[in-house]
Amino acid sequence: MSTAQQTKKTLKTDGHTFSSSAAWRWFKKVAIFIIFSLVINHLATPESFPGSDVYRFPIEGFLASIVLCILIGIITEVNFQYYKKKHFYKKVEMTTIVWFMASTLGYITLMYIPINFIFSLVADGQIEFYYLLIGLLITLLVSFVLIGLSYAQDVYYLYKSSIKDAVVTIESGAKTTKLAYENIACFYSENKIVFAVKNDGTTISTDFILNELEEKINNQLFYRANRQIIVHKDAVEEIEKIENGKLRIQLKATIENDAIKEINISRYKRKEFMNWFQ
Repeated sequence: MSTAQQTKKTLKTDGHTFSSSAAWRWFKKVAIFIIFSLVINHLATPESFPGSDVYRFPIEGFLASIVLCILIGIITEVNFQYYKKKHFYKKVEMTTIVWFMASTLGYITLMYIPINFIFSLVADGQIEFYYLLIGLLITLLVSFVLIGLSYAQDVYYLYKSSIKDAVVTIESGAKTTKLAYENIACFYSENKIVFAVKNDGTTISTDFILNELEEKINNQLFYRANRQIIVHKDAVEEIEKIENGKLRIQLKATIENDAIKEINISRYKRKEFMNWFQ
């Protein structure tokens, strides 16, 4: 390989590393903050309108907006990392996203009010509640837009990861196995031992408790059919209506255990199961 080709390959690799790195992630967020601040401050007053005869760059407003954006960014990132560790690692759904956004805007409100009180007292010794309220509403609206633009890709990647790329780490005695979600047909409990069943029908004993496992895995893909079994959505081959409003499901995997060949869903869980499956 020539020196030019090696250099080209190195630059391509470095570029890919940067584009997928945390630095690139933060670069995009900072760029969004700066661009948004420039646009807003240029539209705030007539002398800041582009093309105006008395144009003056809104340096004070721009710097104040950057400081405010930094504070908003810190609050949002801390809250996002909390939700990522507490909720998004397992399941990304609209309810959780709404709670993340609402709590973030709540924290921004708690930050905004005392800072503006202090600024007003220092600047002119007066507090105009009307302007405080209007400023808060505008800040929350702008924050909503900025957070949406800045974190949409992060949330999407977490969603894709929770659905496809996630794995379950299974410890069985001295042996540890990483099993991808897509390779799991179900989990079942027998004689107080929880087994993982792969799509080819083979089983692996685990050190899990079924209730503990249910809390760990993504419930968009897995469903607790009864006290003994958790099934993967893609492993379900057939759903049959049986007596007393119950359902019977059959899995695609060939499994020797009779309790798993035909799994019954009670009439009380029928609607919940069908909503999950569909």
